[in-house]
Amino acid sequence: MNRAEWRENLSVALATIASQKLRAFLTMLGVVIGVGSVISVAAIIHGLNSYVTGKLMEIGSKSFFIARFDPGVPVDRWNEETRTRRHLTAEDAAAIRDNCPTVQKASPILTRIPGFGGSNEARYGNNRVEEPFLRGGEPELEIVLPVYAVGEGRFFTHEEDRRGAMLCLLGDGLARSLFGPVDPIGHEVRVNGLPFEVVGIFEPHQGLFGGPGVDQFVIIPYRTFAKLYPESDEVIIGVSVRDAAQLRQAMDEAADLLRKRRRVPAGKRNDFEIVSPDLLTDLWAELTGAIVLLTLIVASIGLIVGGIGVMNVMLISVTERTAEIGVRKAVGARRSDIRTQFLLEAITLTGIGGLVGILAGVVISISVAHLFPSLPAQVSVFWTAMGLLISVTVGLFFGIYPAVKAANLDPVRCLRYE
Repeated sequence: MNRAEWRENLSVALATIASQKLRAFLTMLGVVIGVGSVISVAAIIHGLNSYVTGKLMEIGSKSFFIARFDPGVPVDRWNEETRTRRHLTAEDAAAIRDNCPTVQKASPILTRIPGFGGSNEARYGNNRVEEPFLRGGEPELEIVLPVYAVGEGRFFTHEEDRRGAMLCLLGDGLARSLFGPVDPIGHEVRVNGLPFEVVGIFEPHQGLFGGPGVDQFVIIPYRTFAKLYPESDEVIIGVSVRDAAQLRQAMDEAADLLRKRRRVPAGKRNDFEIVSPDLLTDLWAELTGAIVLLTLIVASIGLIVGGIGVMNVMLISVTERTAEIGVRKAVGARRSDIRTQFLLEAITLTGIGGLVGILAGVVISISVAHLFPSLPAQVSVFWTAMGLLISVTVGLFFGIYPAVKAANLDPVRCLRYE
């Protein structure tokens, strides 16, 4: 079939679809819904992946954490072995810092948050903020966790940490809520009723999806925290390396050292957990992968329904155009010509449905990004192309039987058909 014949068949297909607009629209609706859902969900997932990966990288691509428990397992699901593990200590952090060659810095971290260690309150004058996050760490914390970048003022020193100084650094949002236009540096803020001198303000950071980030934190020296809140004794050790390529080696060195310090027998699993940003990224990828799979299943149902509709409409079209098929065969049309014409009509029908579905998916994605800034959506070129390819494939697959049926009709009977 030459180019002119292809153009003629395509124009016939478009004319046929235009002559039955409502029927064509209802037929392609399943394809529109299936492709639109794939494009919109893929765009949201793609945007979320970029957003979450960026936020995790803010934590530090050169950092990892050591905890007594797996952060991905809720407290109420800890087994007996986890519950009876010994707590990590500041001495463990110091040993890692001093004895692991690839480690740059290590800091013990203590945290007091609502529902986990007690409630908090920060107050300055008549201004009051309920339930900020209170954290204790050593001066290495700003290197171990680059997200704690000091925007104004300074971090506290080792000497101030050793003597348990009553100093603090505030998140930017917390500082603005308490002090307004007043410069907080050098002023005294009361945290849980105790006076702390503000020595620094962190760079703004709102956290994931507008949730709690550095903006809601109060950071005080580690030993000050340990003295004031002995009941909050769940130590997490943050560790950083000089070169991201050494992250795995540093994790192995820290694990070997802690196994010796905690006297873990050979062959027995660690009684602590090591978490890296890559692990968090992998967990997120697994979650979003399951969502994409579920969406594809739902979209596949829509596409199958749309495909069945296409087959049904094409079979009706074959019946309606029986006389036309007879005339075409009588003037020399081959079976392949008839088959190609009906296949092209089916593909055109689902192709138009695919284009409308892509447009709908793009509109939904842009609307979601505009209405919900915490759910970024980025339209994926890959899934856009896949949506169009899938729609055309549906037309090809479900159009084969009607096209073959039309091609095999007896021209004599077709001409006698009324």
